[in-house]
Amino acid sequence: MIETITELDQLRARVCEWKRQGLRVGFVPTMGNLHAGHYSLVMLARQYADRVVSSVFVNPTQFGPNEDYTRYPRTPEADMSGLEGAGCDVLWLPTVESMYPFGIELAANVHVPGVSGVLEGEHRPGHFDGVCTVVSRLFNQVQPDVAAFGKKDYQQLAVIRQMVTDLAFPIEILAGSIVREADGLAMSSRNQYLDADQRPRAAEIRRTLQDMIDGMRAGKSRTEVEAAAAQRLAAAGFVVDYAAVRRHDLGEPGADDAGAKVALIAARLGRTRLIDNLEF
Repeated sequence: MIETITELDQLRARVCEWKRQGLRVGFVPTMGNLHAGHYSLVMLARQYADRVVSSVFVNPTQFGPNEDYTRYPRTPEADMSGLEGAGCDVLWLPTVESMYPFGIELAANVHVPGVSGVLEGEHRPGHFDGVCTVVSRLFNQVQPDVAAFGKKDYQQLAVIRQMVTDLAFPIEILAGSIVREADGLAMSSRNQYLDADQRPRAAEIRRTLQDMIDGMRAGKSRTEVEAAAAQRLAAAGFVVDYAAVRRHDLGEPGADDAGAKVALIAARLGRTRLIDNLEF
């Protein structure tokens, strides 16, 4: 039976009890409105830990001024049921007041330079500051041994890894594979915003990513591949933020760079912003 905790003292007491017993603690931070991708992270954490905590907290500091904080769906009962089915032991439900005791305007911020400034960082200024600020607070609250993040948010995973190394958090970061719908669309809480006409078109992102990989393997230039991807998405009705090929550290690869890479896309379909990536 999953235990729901809303007070930090109670959470810390539970985690301390586990650690006194020599148990390893896993952690999966979420913003709720959970789907199979989130539950796969709980199951991944369970492979590396004896007990798993998952948090549900819609973090206001990682939403931009024109983004969907108030619109972001809240489904607490369904989330609790799904987490229990995935093997989660504790659901941590902090309030905004407990997360930011001096208020958002006076909150200490965590900024990870470099990797946070490109791609998503260019199009969503301040987003990763909000992510790192809340994740660092959650890490301090939960004190996990391992924490699981999904590869769909590829850049977020890279930023979190840099933060953990730089701030010496004693936490192993686990990367969960992207979970997809039958037509290839990456699972996301934002997919439900798509209407009946947009939903099948959204799968064009996954097909375009594969086309980018095929183009790179065929010897086309990165610039050519990126431009063709943007044109293909625009023709399908998307407003493209970026279609990019990068090294795994998100640096721009040179013309003779034969190492591992990742193709990444962020694009809007109507009011819904979708992101996805494929490694190759």
